[in-house]
Amino acid sequence: MARGRTIAIISGATVLAVGAAAGGAYYVLHTRGTPAETAQRFAAAWQAGDKTAMTAELATPKQLGAYDQQRTALSVESAAIRLGRVTEGDGRASVPYTATFGLKNIGAWSYEGKIDLVVADRTWKVDWKPATLHPSMTEGATFSIKTRWPERAEITDAEGDRIDTGTVGGSVQQLVGYLDKATRKDVAKLGSSYKVGQAVGRGGLQETFQERLAGTPTTEIRLGDKTLETIEGAKGEPVRTTLDPRAQAAAVTAIKKVKKPASLVAIRASTGEILAVVNNVGGFNRALDGRYPPGSTFKAVTAIGLLEAGVSPQDKVTCPQYATVGGLKIRNSDKESFGTVSFLDSFAHSCNTTFAPLAQAKLGADKLLDTAEDVGFNQPLNIGVPATQASFPKAESDAELAAESFGQARITASPLSMASVAAAIADGTWRPPTLVPSIKQQAAERRLPARVKSGLHTMMSAVVTKGTAKSAGLPAGTHGKTGTAEYGTGEKLDSHAWFMGFKGDVAFAVVVEGGGGGGAVAAPIAATFLKNL
Repeated sequence: MARGRTIAIISGATVLAVGAAAGGAYYVLHTRGTPAETAQRFAAAWQAGDKTAMTAELATPKQLGAYDQQRTALSVESAAIRLGRVTEGDGRASVPYTATFGLKNIGAWSYEGKIDLVVADRTWKVDWKPATLHPSMTEGATFSIKTRWPERAEITDAEGDRIDTGTVGGSVQQLVGYLDKATRKDVAKLGSSYKVGQAVGRGGLQETFQERLAGTPTTEIRLGDKTLETIEGAKGEPVRTTLDPRAQAAAVTAIKKVKKPASLVAIRASTGEILAVVNNVGGFNRALDGRYPPGSTFKAVTAIGLLEAGVSPQDKVTCPQYATVGGLKIRNSDKESFGTVSFLDSFAHSCNTTFAPLAQAKLGADKLLDTAEDVGFNQPLNIGVPATQASFPKAESDAELAAESFGQARITASPLSMASVAAAIADGTWRPPTLVPSIKQQAAERRLPARVKSGLHTMMSAVVTKGTAKSAGLPAGTHGKTGTAEYGTGEKLDSHAWFMGFKGDVAFAVVVEGGGGGGAVAAPIAATFLKNL
């Protein structure tokens, strides 16, 4: 019925006086709105999953639970209801529609139906019946799906060899994860195409890339006993990692006999690709999630800022036994003192008493923060499995700045993060590390000034040839920095042993929990790793 059309009703029992001054009475009832408008409101509410709004458009109150059942049973993620042209006559109307649903893990499903309308209380209303939801719908019928899943895709190393069989050792299982039986919670998260007890990824790459590896099932959409449509599935896509089997094996050899918890991460400096991740103790993945003070390995970061500020490796500096900055009394390891030396030698001998005063004089809290963030601190990590970003809080005092300059105070980092720092120094550009190349990174690359790169290469070479790592047996061409990071409270503190560096295009970091001196404990582990590559 068109907008504005009137229905004249004359009755002796009901009087609607209009134009009495004209001496007569007639009774006019107006039909409000159009069937198209009512159908549009109903369709919009259906599309939004708003049953309250849908119910408001009904000629007769109905329970619309079937719409919820459809959404839940089919895991509807999106809905689009497109209306056709209205057919109208004798106080009734019909509007055809095409419903298109996006079904989780399945794809798109469309069907056609119609919405019938009738005039009730002078307003166009939906004359709802089960067939309004779907032409084949009957009272009490329910939607369901029947699925046939493809074979799960593979997780491989950089050379294309499978690493998801459960037979590959050397911490690979920590990265890959495993298959487990789906729980109700999993099904609620993944969608109704999954069933309780079905194999799903748990932990690591298997969980991160569950939907990619599993593919999509061939799915029958059913209503009661009737199959409405079959949607063809698709095979899962393999996940290729950057793990290099030789680097992984060399890392395993390097730490497997270490008695204390130890971790090693290796990165290809030119790309940021992770070559090896190894922990000698299972469970907690210290290599990626460890939060350790980096100790004197962080001097390489401070040195980036100092070199950029104009300090040269050949500049003369002092390395006294003690120095005081901001009221904090600082000493060197074993209370060493080297007097007046080059900046290069103070780095090689890891002089806290050189770096703390220089950081105060040349950098300050803001500049040291900027430098740390240029090599990955406070930057988001997106490697494909959980990994904790390195944290560098801005110093709140000169004393804290002094402690930060040699990797203490509130700074925390994992072996992954420090290997990333080493990679940035090796190549001249910090790149967000990644285990799966297809992942889009959140952090941007950051380039170091050219003179910073060359200066640090010279200084890190000196650590190996005449500094704190000279007795570690590192192969020629290795550049590195030792770290002895104190932790805990009290007068005598325990230390984590660190060594990070690079040789050629391979950057790495090693930590031994409570290991003591980096030069004596961590550097020899790196030597074994490099010799076995």
